Amino acid sequence: MTLHISPPKHERPRERLLAHGAQVLTTPELLAIVLRTGVRGCDAITLGRQLVSQFGSLRGLLSADPKALMSISGMGLAKTCEILAISELNRRALEEELKTGDALDQPQRVKRYCAARLGHLQVEHCIALYLDNQLRLITAEEVSRGTLAQASVYPREVIKAGLRHHAAALIIAHNHPSGLAQPSQADLALTRHLKHALALVDIRLLDHLIIAGADTISLAERGQI
Repeated sequence: MTLHISPPKHERPRERLLAHGAQVLTTPELLAIVLRTGVRGCDAITLGRQLVSQFGSLRGLLSADPKALMSISGMGLAKTCEILAISELNRRALEEELKTGDALDQPQRVKRYCAARLGHLQVEHCIALYLDNQLRLITAEEVSRGTLAQASVYPREVIKAGLRHHAAALIIAHNHPSGLAQPSQADLALTRHLKHALALVDIRLLDHLIIAGADTISLAERGQI
């Protein structure tokens, strides 16, 4: 049995972080440091706990749009901007990692990055990660945005962008707002068509990721590229 030892009441989250490290703080305590203050009848830690509960998880909170955040009692403009800034910093940190190493050597980072960009969206989006000849990320761009049911990806536009960025390879990723990560026949057909079209200009299609909430499927890992 694991015993939970409560911190001294006089030791606030900031003091605990400096004394013991950020890893010992709970998620609501870390959020309290960011939010700084609570609201009447609700301290910052309680507000942080309520936010995680409201959005279902920390990931859900960091993926929330501004309107959803500002609809929560106590979440004004400043606190909403603080949460949005954390989310964007997390995405940029993941992007930096992909720019310094071989994408095939860090598949979990690629998945986390794509999930951070797409996992929370309510309509289907598709992005392309353009890679250099050492398979490091050059840039990531949205290539389509669709309805709840589907998005239209035009291989010609993906190829044009690939040539513009002098890409040697790319990874595409799109989300399934339905929450079901299994590839559709249309997904598989697009993958085959795009792979063939890219090969004509010597660009490799390394993977096609499907993001559905917390789930990510790699067609390359399934042998479907």
